[in-house]
Amino acid sequence: MKWKMVMGVLATGFIASVFAVPMPPVVADRVVVPEAVPYAPFASVRDAVKDECELGEKVSKYLVRYADNVAIGEPDGHSQYIEMEITNTFSRPGGGMSGSKWMEVTGTLKAPNGDRLASFRSLRVSGGGLFGEYKPTCSILGRCARAIAKDISRWLQSPRDGAKLGDAH
Repeated sequence: MKWKMVMGVLATGFIASVFAVPMPPVVADRVVVPEAVPYAPFASVRDAVKDECELGEKVSKYLVRYADNVAIGEPDGHSQYIEMEITNTFSRPGGGMSGSKWMEVTGTLKAPNGDRLASFRSLRVSGGGLFGEYKPTCSILGRCARAIAKDISRWLQSPRDGAKLGDAH
């Protein structure tokens, strides 16, 4: 008798825990992103990087390339959208000779009505790859932008709130 009671309590607890796990939001057939991901107002980014590297444009362009359901556009009340910011970069002048570079992007997937569905933080570090010491800073940070876009495209397949992508975890 006690055995049946214990099993009943365990089964009830298991079923309750399964239903208590939040399900990831369903991603729509169309998700829009800005033409250029803006820099956060507090972002620590050298002026030369902002002026010359076009990192915001690269993140958006690569994201469209890697995710079939992503398009460049503005929130229109009909499509989900990702609100993103470049929150930080690290790049000493001197290209690859000055060491590794990194870039961080944060974002929030939003419903057409603006409700928050899930968020992420993506960080990527690169030394420039083969012959990286001879590559310019923008090229190395461009590699980071491409990797971040790949991370976000994978995250969109099953978005989890508070996700840490790439080198962020």
